[in-house]
Amino acid sequence: MVKACLNGGRRRDEHPAVPLTAAELAADAARCAGAGVAAVHVHPRDDDGAESLDPSVIAAAVGAVRAARPGLPVGVSTGAWILPDPTERVAAVRAWTVLPDFASVNAHEPGAAAVAAALHERGVMVEAGLWTPAAVDAWRRWPTPTGRVLVECMAESVEVALADAAAILAAMPDRCPPVLLHGEGPATWPVLAEAVRRGLPTRIGLEDTLLLPDGTAAPDNAALVTAARALGAR
Repeated sequence: MVKACLNGGRRRDEHPAVPLTAAELAADAARCAGAGVAAVHVHPRDDDGAESLDPSVIAAAVGAVRAARPGLPVGVSTGAWILPDPTERVAAVRAWTVLPDFASVNAHEPGAAAVAAALHERGVMVEAGLWTPAAVDAWRRWPTPTGRVLVECMAESVEVALADAAAILAAMPDRCPPVLLHGEGPATWPVLAEAVRRGLPTRIGLEDTLLLPDGTAAPDNAALVTAARALGAR
């Protein structure tokens, strides 16, 4: 399974094809679905271009994607950088009027367990973001069921990222939800290849990298998805 991560915190000056508005996210999601992704992960933006958990912003983005590509699962981030106060993040989730299919929660962030619980209460599938082996321990203490685990290798060094992947995966319990493995920056493609080697779901998109596997600039998210699926088909 390949998920497309369409924008993250990217700015337009980093890449002209980064989708920001609800309409742009919807159009890009449809193109990526056509290229074969099973789901999309988006960071909805407000009118000023800032990431937001505001109910109206979430509703606009999620609703637009669903209208453009019915049946395509769509998820959002609840990263602490969007809304630093954990209480405010929980309140935002509880105020959502349109619910995404899933939402990621970084286990190492303050208030992560409470945010995960609020999502579960709303019927939103929780994705636990694990950046380190220590985060595995924090996640295992959550009382909330987790639908998917994201093993996220954030190091730029390829060697460190692959070592982190191995360490986090080794720390996982024998019985755990499905695991999605991915990297960011220079480590994106090597970690994706490792996910393919292990038979694990993965993700790709402008949030993680601006480059194709050969090091050339990616024209858009759909091109990244096509390249990822080609690697997986080998």
